[in-house]
Amino acid sequence: MANVVTSALPVYERAMPFLAHLKELRRRIIFSILGILVGFLLCWSFADRLFGLMQQPIIQALRNHGIGGGLVYLNPTDPFNLYLGVALVLGLFAASPFVFYQFWLFVAPGLYRTEKRYVLPFLVSAVGLFLAGGLFGYKMVYPASLDFLIGYGERFQPMITIGEYTKLFATIIISLGLMFELPILVFFLALMRVITAAWMWRNLRYSVLVIFIVAAIITPTADVLNMCLFAAPMMALYGISIGVAWLAGSRRERGADTV
Repeated sequence: MANVVTSALPVYERAMPFLAHLKELRRRIIFSILGILVGFLLCWSFADRLFGLMQQPIIQALRNHGIGGGLVYLNPTDPFNLYLGVALVLGLFAASPFVFYQFWLFVAPGLYRTEKRYVLPFLVSAVGLFLAGGLFGYKMVYPASLDFLIGYGERFQPMITIGEYTKLFATIIISLGLMFELPILVFFLALMRVITAAWMWRNLRYSVLVIFIVAAIITPTADVLNMCLFAAPMMALYGISIGVAWLAGSRRERGADTV
Protein backbone atom coordinates (compact mmCIF):
# COMPACT_ATOMS: atom_id res chain seq x y z
CA MET A 1 0.00 0.00 0.00
CA ALA A 2 2.83 2.39 0.82
CA ASN A 3 4.39 1.78 -2.58
CA VAL A 4 1.12 2.64 -4.31
CA VAL A 5 0.80 5.89 -2.38
CA THR A 6 4.40 6.84 -3.10
CA SER A 7 4.10 6.18 -6.82
CA ALA A 8 1.00 8.36 -7.01
CA LEU A 9 2.75 11.37 -5.53
CA PRO A 10 4.28 14.02 -7.78
CA VAL A 11 7.94 13.56 -8.56
CA TYR A 12 8.99 16.75 -6.81
CA GLU A 13 7.43 15.39 -3.60
CA ARG A 14 9.75 12.42 -3.87
CA ALA A 15 13.54 12.52 -3.85
CA MET A 16 14.30 13.36 -7.47
CA PRO A 17 18.01 14.15 -7.90
CA PHE A 18 18.82 17.80 -8.53
CA LEU A 19 21.21 16.91 -11.35
CA ALA A 20 18.42 15.01 -13.07
CA HIS A 21 16.34 18.20 -13.05
CA LEU A 22 19.20 20.17 -14.58
CA LYS A 23 19.78 17.53 -17.24
CA GLU A 24 16.10 17.51 -18.17
CA LEU A 25 16.00 21.31 -18.20
CA ARG A 26 19.00 21.45 -20.53
CA ARG A 27 17.36 18.92 -22.82
CA ARG A 28 14.13 20.91 -23.05
CA ILE A 29 16.00 24.16 -23.66
CA ILE A 30 17.97 22.58 -26.50
CA PHE A 31 14.79 21.22 -28.09
CA SER A 32 13.13 24.64 -27.72
CA ILE A 33 16.06 26.37 -29.42
CA LEU A 34 15.92 23.86 -32.26
CA GLY A 35 12.18 24.49 -32.60
CA ILE A 36 12.74 28.25 -32.74
CA LEU A 37 15.43 27.67 -35.37
CA VAL A 38 12.95 25.73 -37.50
CA GLY A 39 10.42 28.55 -37.08
CA PHE A 40 13.10 31.05 -38.07
CA LEU A 41 13.91 29.10 -41.25
CA LEU A 42 10.23 28.89 -42.17
CA CYS A 43 9.73 32.63 -41.66
CA TRP A 44 12.95 33.55 -43.48
CA SER A 45 11.33 32.87 -46.85
CA PHE A 46 8.61 35.40 -46.03
CA ALA A 47 10.82 37.93 -44.24
CA ASP A 48 10.21 40.71 -46.79
CA ARG A 49 6.42 40.31 -46.62
CA LEU A 50 6.51 40.09 -42.85
CA PHE A 51 8.56 43.28 -42.68
CA GLY A 52 5.89 44.97 -44.78
CA LEU A 53 3.42 44.21 -41.99
CA MET A 54 5.89 45.20 -39.32
CA GLN A 55 6.52 48.66 -40.75
CA GLN A 56 2.85 49.59 -41.15
CA PRO A 57 2.59 51.15 -37.65
CA ILE A 58 5.47 53.57 -38.27
CA ILE A 59 4.26 54.46 -41.76
CA GLN A 60 0.80 55.21 -40.36
CA ALA A 61 2.25 57.22 -37.46
CA LEU A 62 4.29 59.34 -39.89
CA ARG A 63 1.26 59.95 -42.08
CA ASN A 64 -0.83 60.96 -39.08
CA HIS A 65 1.59 63.84 -38.54
CA GLY A 66 1.99 64.76 -42.19
CA ILE A 67 5.48 63.30 -42.53
CA GLY A 68 6.49 61.35 -45.61
CA GLY A 69 9.29 58.89 -46.15
CA GLY A 70 10.05 55.76 -44.17
CA LEU A 71 12.82 53.89 -42.43
CA VAL A 72 16.49 54.38 -43.28
CA TYR A 73 19.70 52.46 -42.65
CA LEU A 74 23.27 53.61 -41.98
CA ASN A 75 25.21 50.41 -42.51
CA PRO A 76 25.17 48.13 -45.59
CA THR A 77 24.58 45.13 -43.33
CA ASP A 78 21.50 46.64 -41.68
CA PRO A 79 18.92 45.34 -44.20
CA PHE A 80 20.25 41.80 -43.88
CA ASN A 81 20.25 42.05 -40.08
CA LEU A 82 16.73 43.44 -40.26
CA TYR A 83 15.41 40.38 -42.09
CA LEU A 84 17.23 38.16 -39.60
CA GLY A 85 15.52 39.94 -36.73
CA VAL A 86 12.09 39.84 -38.35
CA ALA A 87 12.36 36.11 -39.10
CA LEU A 88 13.63 35.38 -35.58
CA VAL A 89 10.85 37.29 -33.80
CA LEU A 90 8.07 35.83 -35.89
CA GLY A 91 9.76 32.42 -35.86
CA LEU A 92 9.49 32.52 -32.07
CA PHE A 93 5.73 33.00 -32.34
CA ALA A 94 5.48 30.30 -35.01
CA ALA A 95 7.40 27.83 -32.82
CA SER A 96 5.55 28.77 -29.61
CA PRO A 97 3.35 25.61 -29.57
CA PHE A 98 6.46 23.42 -29.66
CA VAL A 99 8.29 25.56 -27.08
CA PHE A 100 5.36 25.48 -24.65
CA TYR A 101 5.07 21.75 -25.14
CA GLN A 102 8.71 21.40 -24.07
CA PHE A 103 7.87 23.43 -20.96
CA TRP A 104 4.98 21.06 -20.24
CA LEU A 105 7.22 18.03 -20.60
CA PHE A 106 9.61 19.57 -18.06
CA VAL A 107 6.97 20.23 -15.39
CA ALA A 108 4.73 17.21 -16.11
CA PRO A 109 6.70 14.84 -13.83
CA GLY A 110 5.75 17.09 -10.91
CA LEU A 111 2.02 16.74 -11.54
CA TYR A 112 -0.53 14.18 -10.43
CA ARG A 113 -1.71 11.69 -13.02
CA THR A 114 -5.09 13.38 -13.26
CA GLU A 115 -3.40 16.71 -13.94
CA LYS A 116 -1.24 15.38 -16.76
CA ARG A 117 -4.36 14.97 -18.88
CA TYR A 118 -4.65 18.74 -19.28
CA VAL A 119 -1.79 19.04 -21.74
CA LEU A 120 -4.08 20.12 -24.60
CA PRO A 121 -5.90 22.85 -22.61
CA PHE A 122 -2.50 24.06 -21.41
CA LEU A 123 -1.10 24.30 -24.94
CA VAL A 124 -4.20 26.02 -26.30
CA SER A 125 -4.29 28.57 -23.48
CA ALA A 126 -0.52 29.20 -23.37
CA VAL A 127 -0.16 29.63 -27.14
CA GLY A 128 -3.39 31.62 -27.34
CA LEU A 129 -2.29 34.03 -24.61
CA PHE A 130 1.16 34.45 -26.15
CA LEU A 131 -0.30 35.25 -29.57
CA ALA A 132 -2.94 37.50 -28.01
CA GLY A 133 -0.25 39.46 -26.19
CA GLY A 134 1.75 39.93 -29.38
CA LEU A 135 -1.34 40.96 -31.33
CA PHE A 136 -2.37 43.39 -28.59
CA GLY A 137 1.07 44.97 -28.75
CA TYR A 138 0.98 45.18 -32.56
CA LYS A 139 -2.54 46.61 -32.80
CA MET A 140 -2.78 48.77 -29.68
CA VAL A 141 0.37 49.50 -27.71
CA TYR A 142 2.92 49.86 -30.52
CA PRO A 143 0.88 52.24 -32.74
CA ALA A 144 -0.06 54.39 -29.73
CA SER A 145 3.58 54.57 -28.61
CA LEU A 146 4.80 55.50 -32.08
CA ASP A 147 2.09 58.12 -32.52
CA PHE A 148 3.07 59.75 -29.23
CA LEU A 149 6.79 59.68 -29.98
CA ILE A 150 6.43 61.04 -33.52
CA GLY A 151 4.05 63.74 -32.34
CA TYR A 152 6.36 64.73 -29.50
CA GLY A 153 9.18 65.38 -31.96
CA GLU A 154 7.13 66.63 -34.90
CA ARG A 155 9.16 69.86 -35.22
CA PHE A 156 12.18 67.72 -36.20
CA GLN A 157 12.80 65.62 -39.29
CA PRO A 158 12.77 61.94 -38.26
CA MET A 159 15.43 59.56 -39.52
CA ILE A 160 14.40 56.27 -37.97
CA THR A 161 16.84 53.44 -38.68
CA ILE A 162 15.58 49.96 -39.40
CA GLY A 163 17.81 48.52 -36.68
CA GLU A 164 16.40 50.65 -33.85
CA TYR A 165 12.87 50.20 -35.14
CA THR A 166 13.22 46.42 -35.17
CA LYS A 167 14.61 46.39 -31.61
CA LEU A 168 11.70 48.50 -30.36
CA PHE A 169 9.19 46.30 -32.19
CA ALA A 170 10.67 43.06 -30.83
CA THR A 171 10.86 44.42 -27.28
CA ILE A 172 7.21 45.46 -27.15
CA ILE A 173 5.74 42.47 -28.97
CA ILE A 174 7.69 39.78 -27.12
CA SER A 175 7.33 41.52 -23.74
CA LEU A 176 3.55 41.68 -24.05
CA GLY A 177 3.42 38.10 -25.29
CA LEU A 178 5.27 36.98 -22.15
CA MET A 179 3.17 39.22 -19.90
CA PHE A 180 0.03 37.50 -21.12
CA GLU A 181 1.45 34.21 -19.80
CA LEU A 182 0.86 35.37 -16.21
CA PRO A 183 -2.19 33.11 -15.65
CA ILE A 184 -0.21 30.09 -16.86
CA LEU A 185 2.67 30.89 -14.50
CA VAL A 186 0.29 31.39 -11.59
CA PHE A 187 -1.44 28.09 -12.38
CA PHE A 188 1.77 26.09 -11.95
CA LEU A 189 2.91 28.08 -8.91
CA ALA A 190 -0.46 27.39 -7.28
CA LEU A 191 -0.23 23.70 -8.14
CA MET A 192 3.14 23.56 -6.40
CA ARG A 193 1.74 25.46 -3.41
CA VAL A 194 4.16 28.34 -3.90
CA ILE A 195 1.30 30.86 -3.95
CA THR A 196 -2.43 30.80 -3.21
CA ALA A 197 -5.41 32.84 -4.34
CA ALA A 198 -5.78 34.23 -0.81
CA TRP A 199 -2.15 35.38 -0.79
CA MET A 200 -2.57 37.09 -4.16
CA TRP A 201 -5.70 38.87 -2.96
CA ARG A 202 -4.05 40.04 0.28
CA ASN A 203 -1.13 41.48 -1.68
CA LEU A 204 -3.28 43.13 -4.37
CA ARG A 205 -2.13 46.67 -3.58
CA TYR A 206 1.52 45.70 -3.78
CA SER A 207 0.92 43.78 -6.98
CA VAL A 208 -0.68 46.83 -8.59
CA LEU A 209 2.35 48.88 -7.61
CA VAL A 210 4.72 46.29 -9.11
CA ILE A 211 2.62 46.15 -12.29
CA PHE A 212 2.89 49.89 -12.82
CA ILE A 213 6.62 49.82 -12.10
CA VAL A 214 7.11 47.06 -14.68
CA ALA A 215 4.92 48.94 -17.17
CA ALA A 216 6.95 52.11 -16.63
CA ILE A 217 10.19 50.20 -17.28
CA ILE A 218 8.99 48.41 -20.40
CA THR A 219 7.04 51.19 -22.10
CA PRO A 220 9.19 53.07 -24.64
CA THR A 221 7.62 56.44 -23.75
CA ALA A 222 7.37 58.47 -20.57
CA ASP A 223 3.69 59.40 -20.82
CA VAL A 224 1.02 58.03 -18.54
CA LEU A 225 -1.25 56.91 -21.39
CA ASN A 226 1.20 54.40 -22.84
CA MET A 227 2.14 53.18 -19.38
CA CYS A 228 -1.54 52.50 -18.71
CA LEU A 229 -1.77 50.63 -22.04
CA PHE A 230 0.82 48.22 -20.63
CA ALA A 231 -0.57 48.16 -17.09
CA ALA A 232 -4.27 47.69 -17.91
CA PRO A 233 -4.00 44.18 -19.45
CA MET A 234 -1.54 43.16 -16.74
CA MET A 235 -4.03 44.14 -14.03
CA ALA A 236 -6.81 42.27 -15.85
CA LEU A 237 -4.56 39.23 -16.16
CA TYR A 238 -3.73 39.46 -12.46
CA GLY A 239 -7.42 39.36 -11.63
CA ILE A 240 -7.85 36.33 -13.88
CA SER A 241 -4.80 34.75 -12.26
CA ILE A 242 -6.42 34.97 -8.83
CA GLY A 243 -9.26 32.83 -10.12
CA VAL A 244 -6.77 30.48 -11.79
CA ALA A 245 -4.85 30.13 -8.51
CA TRP A 246 -8.07 29.29 -6.66
CA LEU A 247 -9.00 26.63 -9.21
CA ALA A 248 -5.50 25.16 -9.21
CA GLY A 249 -5.38 25.08 -5.42
CA SER A 250 -8.77 23.39 -5.21
CA ARG A 251 -7.75 20.84 -7.81
CA ARG A 252 -4.50 20.11 -5.97
CA GLU A 253 -6.38 19.53 -2.72
CA ARG A 254 -8.83 17.17 -4.41
CA GLY A 255 -5.92 15.33 -6.00
CA ALA A 256 -4.19 14.99 -2.64
CA ASP A 257 -7.35 13.68 -1.03
CA THR A 258 -7.62 10.88 -3.58
CA VAL A 259 -4.08 9.62 -2.89
